[in-house]
Amino acid sequence: MRLITDARADSITIGELSRRTGVHVETIRYYEKVGLLPAPRRSASGRRIYGPFETRILAFIRRARELGFTPDEIRTLLDLGGPGKASCAEVRAIAMRHLAGIRARIADLRKLERLLARTVARCSGRAVPDCPVIDILAMKPRHGIAHR
Repeated sequence: MRLITDARADSITIGELSRRTGVHVETIRYYEKVGLLPAPRRSASGRRIYGPFETRILAFIRRARELGFTPDEIRTLLDLGGPGKASCAEVRAIAMRHLAGIRARIADLRKLERLLARTVARCSGRAVPDCPVIDILAMKPRHGIAHR
């Protein structure tokens, strides 16, 4: 009888899992649907039952998403064995690719910032037929970020 009591103590509902991890219930269901979070056990009445394993995996997913990892990158990390089991070399390679992507987006944002700052500086703020901000917004971009 003690084992049943211990198992129940580790069992939590989706609402409690949401509260403990800070992940919305709908997001938990989505992660299950796309295979990031394993399908949970079900109670006799069909309710989802979670435990420490799912809590740990969901916390891992949440933190990885906060760091900007894509669902596919997270899936790859989990396929490597997840927290505490994955090869550091393989994880490092994934993280380095992710870091390169972040650096490329930062470079693009810096270009965009300079372009917008120059455009806003040219804007007089008066009611005139030619507005540099409207002009740049209407301009067809070349290769991602428009340069002027």
